Amino acid sequence: MHRRTRLTISIVVIVLLLLAGAIYLRKKAPPEAARLLPESDGILYADLRPLRAATHLDQHPVRHDPEYQKFIDATGIEVERDLDEVAFALHRMDDPHGPNGPVAFSEVFVGHFDGRKLAQYLSSVASSTETYAGHTIYSVPNDGRTVRVTLLGYDMVAASNTPSAEQIHSILDRHRTAALPFTGSSLLAAHYADVPLLSLAWGLGQIGLPLSDDGSDMKVMGLSLPMTPQATFVASLGWAGKTRLRVEEIAPDEAAAKAATDSMTNLLNLARTLMNGNANDSSERDIQALVNSAKMEQRKNRAILTATIPTDFLQRLVSPPAQPGANPQNDQK
Repeated sequence: MHRRTRLTISIVVIVLLLLAGAIYLRKKAPPEAARLLPESDGILYADLRPLRAATHLDQHPVRHDPEYQKFIDATGIEVERDLDEVAFALHRMDDPHGPNGPVAFSEVFVGHFDGRKLAQYLSSVASSTETYAGHTIYSVPNDGRTVRVTLLGYDMVAASNTPSAEQIHSILDRHRTAALPFTGSSLLAAHYADVPLLSLAWGLGQIGLPLSDDGSDMKVMGLSLPMTPQATFVASLGWAGKTRLRVEEIAPDEAAAKAATDSMTNLLNLARTLMNGNANDSSERDIQALVNSAKMEQRKNRAILTATIPTDFLQRLVSPPAQPGANPQNDQK
């Protein structure tokens, strides 16, 4: 083999290896929408495309409130149809009784947007604008807070209702390096590896934030959960023939993980006893199936809950309630 031929083959092999490595890193990297989020106490992400395909969410007629309908009419954006990915950063507020409540949010939305129409609408409702990193930031008053919104690209929008502009600036700064596969917040760098592969939706960090106003007990419908709100959680929804829910609590030590596992197991057993044979309709039967499928497991300092979500139950969760006298054709206009 000629020396020039060997050199050519070597270069081609190296290029192919580099390309394969880049593809692998991109597949292992967090979604871009999540990588753009600023430093935070928690992160939530969802890929809505599989959910839309499974539940036909975009085909359900939805009656919108007048203000939201104005937004749709002005921008042409309908969330049920046009939104593909969402990523939220949760920021704990020092004053839980302030305008933001206990938690403020920064968001990145990916979907199908008409940038010109959206910019015109934002200009019409903004109290002021700012130019940062070559992007216009629109400051929109909302319930005593300021929501800052900026168009990152033709298919991506960012927003934040934090008290200062620091977080929306951080998103724009990260957008400059978005092509790097492992950029992102310290929380994402520390725990994204714990998210199961091919998860459709996931959350990590202090997921108890919205459930605990004062930093003490986590509550759902007034019921205290046997979990510590300051603990780190990794929750995910995945699909492997069925929709699988997985919630992992990373406890300070094995004793704390055992206590959480035992407490949650007792709570599940109590729920099964109360629900046994008392399901009166399909919704209650789906909830009973969900509870019956749930199980707790301890792995060293981690307490792990897994469960299977019935497809019909998931369909009902995302379907709007029927409204007497509503005309679906009018709702879709």
